[in-house]
Amino acid sequence: MISFEFPVNERTRSLLRLEQLYRRLAFFIDGEHPFEHHSALLTMFELMETASRADLKADLLQELERQKQLLESLQDSPAVETSALDALLDEIEATTARLLELTGKFGQHLRENEWLMAVKQRAGIPGGTCQFDLPSYFLWQQRPAEVRRADLSRWAAPLMPTAEASRILLKILRDSGKTHHYLARRGMFQQMSGGKVVQLIRVAFDEALGVLPELSANKYALNIRFVSAVTGEVRPRQTDADVEFDLTFCKF
Repeated sequence: MISFEFPVNERTRSLLRLEQLYRRLAFFIDGEHPFEHHSALLTMFELMETASRADLKADLLQELERQKQLLESLQDSPAVETSALDALLDEIEATTARLLELTGKFGQHLRENEWLMAVKQRAGIPGGTCQFDLPSYFLWQQRPAEVRRADLSRWAAPLMPTAEASRILLKILRDSGKTHHYLARRGMFQQMSGGKVVQLIRVAFDEALGVLPELSANKYALNIRFVSAVTGEVRPRQTDADVEFDLTFCKF
């Protein structure tokens, strides 16, 4: 099975982008080769731009507090596993505290590092980080992997409370999902939403079918069109085959 997630609003879209960037950052920091650590720095710069919205921190804090209140209301429910609920509440409280400790603009410590900003500027030019362009960066890349990794981890540390907040919120959102099995006749499926509001829609199906889902959704209707997944096609065409798939609606 292969699964595709479609954010329905801007907040969920931002959370998914942050998740992807933080996963990529962790992957490249764990690497050994200078090219991997170069990719880690580029990802850090992407994060700095993606999460620099002034209201991101306030949005995360607001949603964490809302989820905390909702979860606390479930503490006396016999259907809820108390230990798991308490652990999640502890995570929310710890992450909220770490977010509140952050001051200034997201990634400000990176912007104040002239050396990193020089690398960022040159990285925007194709091939702009060659040794003759940035000798000091080339020298840094020749240092042992553990030294480079320590530097990257230190630069990334102030960014991590945002990673933790987005991880918690996406976990809560995904765990809320309700899944149903459907059939798209000749690759087309439509369902009236009846005013139902969701934040995330997941479409899962057999990868061997060789199709891709195209989705449009609003509070009135959901439309899914399965198209051929032929690499290089300018205009993929809708499949003529019936497609069985699982549809999951997630909402806070």
